[in-house]
Amino acid sequence: MDIGTIADLGTAAGTLFLGIATFSATRSANRSARIAERALSVGMRPVLAEARPEDPPQDVIFGDGRTVHVRGGQASVEVIGDHVYLAVPVRNVGAGLAVLQRYDVHAESPIEAAGYRLAHGLHERSSRRFGPVEIFRDQQRDIYIAAGGTGYWQAAFRDPDDELRQALATTIAAPEAFFVDLLYGDHEGGQHAISRFNLVPGEDGRWYTTSVFHWSLDSIDPRDS
Repeated sequence: MDIGTIADLGTAAGTLFLGIATFSATRSANRSARIAERALSVGMRPVLAEARPEDPPQDVIFGDGRTVHVRGGQASVEVIGDHVYLAVPVRNVGAGLAVLQRYDVHAESPIEAAGYRLAHGLHERSSRRFGPVEIFRDQQRDIYIAAGGTGYWQAAFRDPDDELRQALATTIAAPEAFFVDLLYGDHEGGQHAISRFNLVPGEDGRWYTTSVFHWSLDSIDPRDS
């Protein structure tokens, strides 16, 4: 084997080792970038839960001027004439600003709920899953809740032909528990998540609330793994 051939083999071997080293370094850099991106994402993620009893009470003003007073751990649930008013105090226990965008209230009986979804071609919603996002209702305005801060969700149902208003009025009059799914994200339009709040009537006439489930729409649900 002449010197030229040996030199060529040496160059080829060096190029191979350099390629392997570059590939390993690239994989390591990509992994580090993904970890950094994940850490940044977690640092911006809002998570909503019920407000604590020791949190300051809040006044909630509706579009028609009605004002209700809400305290941590309790909800305001009212039927005034043909109108239904709901308000739930919440706390952002996450690290990012939460922007409430849409909501879904489950107040129908299981039979009514199944019939409604079948008639409209929608997926069935179990007690541990949220309904199709397509059926969520838009908020009249964005509601901002700072990281570590408190705020509230509110909704009013005034349309006499609204099936949900009718179902809510029946449920509240019973009274029976129902739940609200809140869809929210960060201020940049990402980090979409849903938190479920149970609203339960107490023997003292008050309504109590607690968060029971959280889902991230941008990642795999650990309940499915």
